[in-house]
Amino acid sequence: MNFWRTSKWVVCALLFLAVTILYIDRQVLSILAPQLTKQWGWTETDYGNMVVAYQFAYAAGVFGAGWLIDRLGTRWGFALVMTLFSVAMVAHGWAATVTAFIAVRFALGLTQAGCFPCAIKVTAEWFPQEQRAFATGLFNTGSMVGPILAPLAILALYTNFGWWTTCMVLGAIGLVWAIVWAKMVVLPLPTSDTPECVPTPTTPNSPTLELPNSRTLELPIWRNRAAWAFFFGKLLSDPVWWFFLFWLPKFLNSKHGMTLTELGAPLVVIYSITILGSIGAGWLTQRLTLRGVAVRRSRKIVMFLCALLPIPVLLAAFTPHVWVAVLVIGLATAGHSGWMANLFSVVSDHFPKNKVASVTGMGTLAGALGGIFVARFAGWVLDTTGSYTPLFIFSAGSYLAAWLLVNALLPRQKTAHEHA
Repeated sequence: MNFWRTSKWVVCALLFLAVTILYIDRQVLSILAPQLTKQWGWTETDYGNMVVAYQFAYAAGVFGAGWLIDRLGTRWGFALVMTLFSVAMVAHGWAATVTAFIAVRFALGLTQAGCFPCAIKVTAEWFPQEQRAFATGLFNTGSMVGPILAPLAILALYTNFGWWTTCMVLGAIGLVWAIVWAKMVVLPLPTSDTPECVPTPTTPNSPTLELPNSRTLELPIWRNRAAWAFFFGKLLSDPVWWFFLFWLPKFLNSKHGMTLTELGAPLVVIYSITILGSIGAGWLTQRLTLRGVAVRRSRKIVMFLCALLPIPVLLAAFTPHVWVAVLVIGLATAGHSGWMANLFSVVSDHFPKNKVASVTGMGTLAGALGGIFVARFAGWVLDTTGSYTPLFIFSAGSYLAAWLLVNALLPRQKTAHEHA
């Protein structure tokens, strides 16, 4: 039992499962919308209001969730978050009116808002600085595996057992996770490279660790440049991910005439490339650090490379070849996942553990607001012009703009070599 309670890689695996469960639960309504629309007689406006209810609640919940988790701690805070959003998932099974569906979607968004602040705080607690981007990249692959598994699991459950049982099963999975987490995971011993601690001078062959400016740690979060770097990094990059998550099947259908049964292979390829980007970016950051490059500089290099990967996605708006579009969209989503693996790690680099969840919540709020924006913007553009070109232009350039802002806002920090 001691191994299971102390292994950081088991903890990382549980984080991966949590993110996977979150994405499956998040997509249950969008996957079954055609069937549920016929069953309940929804209008397009009804469905749109349900989507906005989730996004608005997610935006409203992230900052408060971070504050709560910083006070409860990750063991009980994460168990509480998973319990609450699993109960919200179960409640979907009893919804029978438009108002009820809006209410349960709001509840799901509000409670799921705590997942990523928890996960990033756990990573700061369990992993040394040079491994955090790699660990984040690993657990964040759940945001790609979830969309791959969701159609398979949800359609199988719904087809064989119906809506109520589908919601019960999905909710039960999350509740089991919460019990396992609370039973297995205890807080590890403090590491020597967290912002609360000053590491000993490094040797020439050891990773170059960076120390926070003690004055910046005393500032309120809203006055800290690193917090705003994370905020704007999420604000500019998350809308691209939301765009692909919700509009990719519609794009492949309208642009390339793909039917529902033909969408499986392109989606699997895109999200498989995305997983490689998430793991690869974390691995590259760790390799650069182990070769003596300062952690912060390693992140900046890898984030810049990730910001370049979405540029070719412009081709998707013009190419008549579906697999060319699939490839460039896969590169863009791989860039996003690698970008996020390092951007999330920036928080644990610059803040003590008791502020990590709050700062992550602040940035996730920005990403959720960006999701609301892209939902409205994409709908307006497509209704007005019928063209995806403006959306792909935005997707291609957004990460470079985010990198410039993050690079400009992050404060200068001394390294352990400079303190030696």
